[in-house]
Amino acid sequence: MKLHLDKSDQYNTIARYDARHVMIGPNRYESSVIVTPQRIETDWHAGDFAALDEAAFARLADLGCEIVILGTGLRQRFPHPRLLRPLIAAGIGIEAMDLGSACRTYNILVAEHRNVAAALLFDPA
Repeated sequence: MKLHLDKSDQYNTIARYDARHVMIGPNRYESSVIVTPQRIETDWHAGDFAALDEAAFARLADLGCEIVILGTGLRQRFPHPRLLRPLIAAGIGIEAMDLGSACRTYNILVAEHRNVAAALLFDPA
């Protein structure tokens, strides 16, 4: 099977990440961010994982995607099930992963032309 590198600049993909930031194209993001193939939202959540609330997940449900990849910082953490109500009601899947896994999974799903969003949180300094 012959493979070809798909270098499409028409979609947002994550070029680099570490515990404190992600690079999307030439731009660096150091606070919580939502990334979809078409847009980037930097005002999603003004806190860390412990401060997540139902309003943060309601915002994710309003994106209209089929799956949300939740990057929870350096380690995988799971939000309380009651916080997920807006996503469940909208029929949107959610996967919680550490930040690195979330970035890699998001890029794979974008390459497959899936309707995906990555909601990324960073560990406090």
